[in-house]
Amino acid sequence: MIESEKSNAYASLQIKDFRLFILARISITLAVQIQGTVVGWQVYELTKDPLSLGLIGLAEAIPYISVSLYAGHVADIVERKKIIVLTILVLLFCSASLLFFTIEPRKLLLSYGAIPIYAVIFISGIGRGFLSPAIFSFMPQLVPRHLYANAISLNSTFWEGASIVGPIIAGFMFKIFGITLTYLVDFGLVFLSLIFYFSIPRRPIPPASEDQSIGEKIQAGLKFVFSNQIILGAITLDLFAVLFGGAIALLPIFASDILHAGEIGFGLLRAAPGIGAVVMAIFITNYPIRKYMGKILLGCVAGFGLCMIGFGLSTSFWLSIGLLVMSGMFDSVSVIVRSTLIQTLTPENMKGRVSAVNNIFIGSSNEIGAFESGFVAKLMGVVPSVVFGGAMTMLVVGITGWKAKKLRALVKVE
Repeated sequence: MIESEKSNAYASLQIKDFRLFILARISITLAVQIQGTVVGWQVYELTKDPLSLGLIGLAEAIPYISVSLYAGHVADIVERKKIIVLTILVLLFCSASLLFFTIEPRKLLLSYGAIPIYAVIFISGIGRGFLSPAIFSFMPQLVPRHLYANAISLNSTFWEGASIVGPIIAGFMFKIFGITLTYLVDFGLVFLSLIFYFSIPRRPIPPASEDQSIGEKIQAGLKFVFSNQIILGAITLDLFAVLFGGAIALLPIFASDILHAGEIGFGLLRAAPGIGAVVMAIFITNYPIRKYMGKILLGCVAGFGLCMIGFGLSTSFWLSIGLLVMSGMFDSVSVIVRSTLIQTLTPENMKGRVSAVNNIFIGSSNEIGAFESGFVAKLMGVVPSVVFGGAMTMLVVGITGWKAKKLRALVKVE
């Protein structure tokens, strides 16, 4: 039975609880992508300042980082489903607030600019800080260990698929129906994800390996990551690649002022990395990476950096779309390899804490990278900032490959 499951690219989907998990992930990802697309466009329309786009990321990253280590500890001692349901309720409140801003008290935005939006994003950052380690730790409780890699690939495929559709929906709805209806759809999708997560049966809390204080448990999670060269190398590689190489925060400027693509074009640009990522995720689901994992990881992050350099220099809408699609393909490999390494090499009763460390490095690097992009764009200009980021990504790959010899030499994990 196990052998037949291993040969089935969609074996994890035969498990009902995992199917509910995937439906919940699709719903919340669509909501996040729609919200992120509209918030970015809305803030740029209010301010016309590239730094304001970076501040969106900073507003979410500060609370996210602040709670992550404690949230990882909580995910190891509290039922993960309970954490997920409570944090989705927080995100539901945030969606309702953004919707509310567009109806009656629109004068609030006229009086205070983007500050109320930043405040909502700050609250969502707290919720997301607790949600990420809980979801990461909950998923392996839904499938047997021999299906971890399969479940990760499928989860990545559906997540990327939702990441494609979300910005496209946001672009078209924002253009045709306006901002209020678009935020209403965002709210509905968050509520739908809450229903799906609530429908998954509870899972027991993994037994603790030893009696430790909160500080000792958090320290143990940090020690595990920093003493494992393979995990640390993979996390560090992604951290700096996303930190320097991401141009997503600046897409409203590219769509509006450089490529002259408008709201719909902006939605397509936002969706383009997801298109490449889902194509690659489907490919890896059917043809898993079985050897040379370290070298493939390094090569794909380098490819991501090259795509960012090309995107920054492009003045053609369709060439820019193509480069973003390719960047998504390279990034998908990185995400799947890193997730597989962490899930496989981390003990069950430490997954929450290790995930929290990973999220501080990776999850928050998207938001800090958004701030870095906005700040550097303010100083250097939009195009030079993206080219600089891509070049820095290439440099990080070289340094990581040189220093993390175990990662470079990694063939496969069992």
